[in-house]
Amino acid sequence: MKKNLVSVAALSALLVVGTVLTSCDKDEDAPMPTRMTSAFSIENVVSPKDFVESGTFVGVGGPGVDAPVVLPGSSIKFSFSAGKGQSLMFATMYGASKDWFFAPANPGLQLFDDNGKAMTGDVSSQIKLWDNGSKDNVTGDPEDGKIMMVPEVDASKLMKLELAFDEPSSEFTLTITNMSGGTENETPFSPGVWAISNVLGGKLLNEAPFFVEGEKTNDEITAIAQMGDNVPLSKKIAENTGIITGISPAVVVVYTGDVNPIFELNKKDAGMGLKNLAQMGDGSVLKAALEKMDNVKNVYIAGSAAMGPGESAEVQLETVEGDNIAYASMFGYSNDWFYANEAALPATFKGDATVKTALFDDGTAVSQYPGAGNKQGLFAGGSEAEDMVIMKVGDKYPVPAVNDVVKITIR
Repeated sequence: MKKNLVSVAALSALLVVGTVLTSCDKDEDAPMPTRMTSAFSIENVVSPKDFVESGTFVGVGGPGVDAPVVLPGSSIKFSFSAGKGQSLMFATMYGASKDWFFAPANPGLQLFDDNGKAMTGDVSSQIKLWDNGSKDNVTGDPEDGKIMMVPEVDASKLMKLELAFDEPSSEFTLTITNMSGGTENETPFSPGVWAISNVLGGKLLNEAPFFVEGEKTNDEITAIAQMGDNVPLSKKIAENTGIITGISPAVVVVYTGDVNPIFELNKKDAGMGLKNLAQMGDGSVLKAALEKMDNVKNVYIAGSAAMGPGESAEVQLETVEGDNIAYASMFGYSNDWFYANEAALPATFKGDATVKTALFDDGTAVSQYPGAGNKQGLFAGGSEAEDMVIMKVGDKYPVPAVNDVVKITIR
């Protein structure tokens, strides 16, 4: 009987050992995940435009005057956005002349003082009256002169300029009033054109938007100065108007699981540093926070400085099959916007990832007109805080399509 018990015990032990050995053999035979190396690149492909915003203005005429002019005693107003260093240029015909026009001196009407404070109230002292040099002032015969300031006429006595400013939106409203009634220079003002120059590398892209004093005129200003026709200039400026931006170095993360560790749509910023990236283009805080997460395997930063039009950055990624990739880069000319992939991007993906990319609002700062908001980092401003969920940027502003600003490739 004891022999039988011993035999059964021995047999059981052998079975256990065999099972263990068999399991070990299977583990050793299991294939290791394939390691992969990918190159992640991000490029700024935006086409620079001279003007961030532009438009036209017209009067309403008056009794017996059907033309859209600003008559003596009448006013017009229009609104626009701007940041420190940007100027407003506009032009309108001095109607009772052969070829005179009103406009500020280049680069335009000063909107902020040297301390970055918005200029408000009466700024009429900045308006000038110009002779286009294309017609004789008496006979109206053609001449081949240059654009010069009209002497002995104080333009500020004929045109009153008043600025109002809404700080949260960084939006100005300019009111132009025709004060020429009863003076020796009584005149209507024609329909006009206005524009705000874009900024790139801390400088205005166009410091002489409509004309250059002391040089020959152009067809577009001539149309305004001689006929009060603002259509040619309006068309030319509109074709060269558009939002541009720099983009920040991109934070790129390799992770496992189904949840993007950088952000989740319709949820608030998690406080890990995405705010720093979205508001200031600084990805270092986000990188450090991501590296502490259990499901994050690697974190990289593509680029070492902001990328302007035509500039790019690249970084090498180490992944294995089953990993996912996520990335984020600031839309530089904003208060808190960033580009990122909409859905999980498998590490096996190769090709153009731009189609997987969208523009998001971090919900941590009040938005202003892109590239024309005085609280944006572009103008060294401090954004006004808000407490909203992360969502896609809507159509409030004419922001270019994603593929007209960035190109993201994984190869």
